[in-house]
Amino acid sequence: MALPPEFHDIARHVNNWGRWGADDERGTLNLVTDEVVRAAATEVRRGLRVPLALPLRADGVQAGLIPGRIDPLHTMVQINQEVFGPGTVACSDDAVTMGLQAGTHWDGLAHVSHSGRIYNGRPATTVTAHGRAEFSGIDKAGPVVSRGVLLDVARAKGLDRLPGGYAVTPQDLTEAEEFGAVTVRPGDIVLVRTGQVQLCLAGDRHGYAFPSPGLSVRTPRWFHARDVAAVANDTLTFEVFPPEIADLWLPVHALHLVEMGMHQGQNWNLEALSTACAEETRYAFLLSAMPEPFTGATGTPVAPVALL
Repeated sequence: MALPPEFHDIARHVNNWGRWGADDERGTLNLVTDEVVRAAATEVRRGLRVPLALPLRADGVQAGLIPGRIDPLHTMVQINQEVFGPGTVACSDDAVTMGLQAGTHWDGLAHVSHSGRIYNGRPATTVTAHGRAEFSGIDKAGPVVSRGVLLDVARAKGLDRLPGGYAVTPQDLTEAEEFGAVTVRPGDIVLVRTGQVQLCLAGDRHGYAFPSPGLSVRTPRWFHARDVAAVANDTLTFEVFPPEIADLWLPVHALHLVEMGMHQGQNWNLEALSTACAEETRYAFLLSAMPEPFTGATGTPVAPVALL
């Protein structure tokens, strides 16, 4: 199915190609200025540290939806080995094989393409079979530290978890903003809680994957209008799944990553943060979410921490 006119209308409205120059590879992360980070640091009042990553393990979140995206395979390569001779200090080393988007992760700007292009109008063919994104690899993101804002859509609606297949609308985001008495500012990283990760935490990998609540194709305009630097949520697919428009797969990915140059995060565990923000009655915090700098990669595991 060709991309419909509605998609192209939104794409034209949110497109950021050339906004930070023809050579830019970071997209909306350019909105995280020194001033934004200094202001974000003032959100740390108690020193409370809330981890947002799921455990990396062999029975993780992947259920076979995407071929080759495997949960971590963790092996020991040496155990208590006296590598410098008998009686010396012994070492244990391990190795892991996994999909870089298998667990809690950032999607890089080269992760998806449409109409033969990636972010900033570069050809999709610049992502090669040798595991290299020539442009906008995740290593180009640099440090990701900014003011974080939790838009707790589920709690704002009085729910533990949004129903599967629910499309989070711009109105839902505004209502969650009002519920948290917080205003999304330019350079913020927005975390959208649906509660869907509860199924993953309970061991229901297939129920976690499908059907899933997620962001509507109408929400990129909302993020673009507020100059949001990045967005993450607590689902496998990020956007509503199955899609709102029949046979239009991953349109929000394409609008965010390709058109806006905005990184996406998936499989973030926002449950403890939801509780902490409710108890503190504040929904803004300092967020540290540094990507692992795999050269030319289209995504990376991340262990984000919210500091309140």
